[in-house]
Amino acid sequence: MFTGIIEEVGAIKEIRVLQHSAVVSVSADRVLDGTDIGDSIAVNGVCLTVTAIGDGYFSADATPETISRTSLGFMERGDRVNLERALSADGRFGGHIVMGHVDGRGNVSGIRRDGNSVLLSIEAGPDLMRYIVMKGSVAVDGISLTVAGTSSSGFTVAVIPHTADVTTVRYMKNGDTVNLETDIVGKYVEKLILPEASGKSSGITMEMLSMYGFTEER
Repeated sequence: MFTGIIEEVGAIKEIRVLQHSAVVSVSADRVLDGTDIGDSIAVNGVCLTVTAIGDGYFSADATPETISRTSLGFMERGDRVNLERALSADGRFGGHIVMGHVDGRGNVSGIRRDGNSVLLSIEAGPDLMRYIVMKGSVAVDGISLTVAGTSSSGFTVAVIPHTADVTTVRYMKNGDTVNLETDIVGKYVEKLILPEASGKSSGITMEMLSMYGFTEER
């Protein structure tokens, strides 16, 4: 599990797509400290398992599906990426629950200054927008951000100067593809209340709520 608090910005060293797998190598510094083979590192919000560590870089395996369904499929040598090690048991929970399981891709549709912050607009499909709510949390390329506005076709986040300075936000431009992970809490709630999502014949009902002490105000 991750928190969306980026530890450093690294760079793609190499991406090799093989017949049944892909190998991603990333130049890094800080995230290598204390990292062992088998540990997890989020690369632009994609949870990858470290398979090799070298002098100033690490490598990880990824499935072709991961490459095709995330922004990793568009990346080239030298492209900058956000890096975060998995949260340790004694770590500080500074962002929100980020699983490193990308829900889909979006596109940067606007970047503008608003006082000391950057307003970043992202286009996203309805399958993602159903989970994105005003003042809710969303991970954009692995960065934990708060939603400042929504529409039927996208959303806006306000990025404070510090976050922009220590992440890839400062390099973003209109048209860039970004990885999006919506708040997992919303997906769990949906599974509980929608029969078709849970696979059960019924979801949460007034009868069930009444059984657990809920009373409807009239």
